[in-house]
Amino acid sequence: MILTTVNFVPGRKIIEHYGLVSGSTVRAKHVGKDILAGLKNIVGGELTGYTELLNESRNEAINRMVAQAQALGSNAVINIRFSTSSVAQGASELYVYGTALLVE
Repeated sequence: MILTTVNFVPGRKIIEHYGLVSGSTVRAKHVGKDILAGLKNIVGGELTGYTELLNESRNEAINRMVAQAQALGSNAVINIRFSTSSVAQGASELYVYGTALLVE
């Protein structure tokens, strides 16, 4: 599967356009990680627990989008974008979307 943030696949011809595909996940923060993050805010530095949570969320959302694209017969998703939103206290959604294509 070709994944790109640009609106074309360089060197490839579009054979079929399938339209919008997307994937999302909603994740809640872990209380233990919140406590560690609070301590880290005092001394500064990367919040590695949250970095890991965001990486896992991004990968899960991408995998769901790719599965949707593959079900349509697509071999590429272009113009990929990410969005986040708060859905509840301590829980956020990570949403990814793009345009599914068949390219040669």
